[in-house]
Amino acid sequence: MNIIKNIALIFCAITLFTSVSTSAYSTESTNSSAPIITETIKHIEDALIEINKSDFSTAQLFLKSARLSAAKITGNENLVKQANDFVIQGQIQTKYGDINKSSDELNKALKLYKSL
Repeated sequence: MNIIKNIALIFCAITLFTSVSTSAYSTESTNSSAPIITETIKHIEDALIEINKSDFSTAQLFLKSARLSAAKITGNENLVKQANDFVIQGQIQTKYGDINKSSDELNKALKLYKSL
């Protein structure tokens, strides 16, 4: 009888431990992306400012930083991929010196990143 009680107690403890650790892990992963998303948004906003000043080389640096930080974002991968595609298109248009098209693409990316 004591063996059955001990097995049941161990089973309950294992179940409790795994449920607590799983919820802690999911909370951590949700909160860990928030600073990265903020950082990505900041880089894109800085790039937009430089594009409006026609400083395309500095804007390229900000866009590279935005892409690097965006690669670290976890969760909602389709939305992140779509936003990253807009950043890439904006980066291409920036290389061509097209202020309007690059600004449009980057504003689309900002809208998606802010929705995360």
